[in-house]
Amino acid sequence: MDTKEIVNSLKKIVSPYVQNEPAFKNFDMNTDFLKDLEINSANLVDIVLDVEDEFNITIDNDSMDNMLTVQDAVSIIKEKRAEA
Repeated sequence: MDTKEIVNSLKKIVSPYVQNEPAFKNFDMNTDFLKDLEINSANLVDIVLDVEDEFNITIDNDSMDNMLTVQDAVSIIKEKRAEA
């Protein structure tokens, strides 16, 4: 799975939680889940769980704490998939 496919999957996963629709239209590697999309921290946990299901990986607490942008999420997903 390449980066573009991961980003497209992430976009689908986060879309129900987005509070800032204009920022969501500019969803890219630099998008910050909390600052740009205004997703609250409780929903970020839901997103992590959805990512785990979608990509069949387990994200530890340290990785979850570092998953703040799309780039962070892509890196963590790639790393965890490589470990599997």
